[in-house]
Amino acid sequence: MAIKNVQKEESVKEVFKGEYVYANGKRKTSIAQVRLYKGNGRIIINDRDISEYVKVKELENTIRSPFLLTNTLNKFDLSVMVRGGGSTGQAEAIRHGVSRALVSFDAELRPTLKKAGYLMRDPRAKERKKPGLKRARRAPQWNKR
Repeated sequence: MAIKNVQKEESVKEVFKGEYVYANGKRKTSIAQVRLYKGNGRIIINDRDISEYVKVKELENTIRSPFLLTNTLNKFDLSVMVRGGGSTGQAEAIRHGVSRALVSFDAELRPTLKKAGYLMRDPRAKERKKPGLKRARRAPQWNKR
C-alpha cells in the first residue's frame, strides 16, 4: 500500500508543473490555498483527488461551479490545500479561492463571478456564547414554581 501512495504522490507532482496563479479563499473557519495551473481539468485537494476527498456530490459541484460559470472547466488544473471547518465550509472556501484565482488569471471573468456572489467572502460565522445562557441566545428553561 505504501508503494501506491508514493507513486500517487509522484504522479500528482508531475501533473502540476510550470507557472500558476495563487489565491486564498475563506469561509467560516476554513481557509483554502488555491493554485491554478493551465491544464486539463484535474483537481487535487490535500494531495487527494476531488472524488476521493469530497464524498457529497453537491459539494463537488460547489467547487466546480466557478469553472462551469465561466466555461473554463477543462482549461485549468487545480491544487488546493484546505484546513479548518467542516466539509461545506471547506467547499465554499475552495470556491472562493478558485474564483479569486480565475479573476487574477483573466480580469474579464470578474463581472460574471461577482454577479454570482463568488468573489465576496461569506461573513456568517457562529455567534459567541453569552454569560448566563446555554448557547448564544438560548436561555435556561424558565419555571414558575
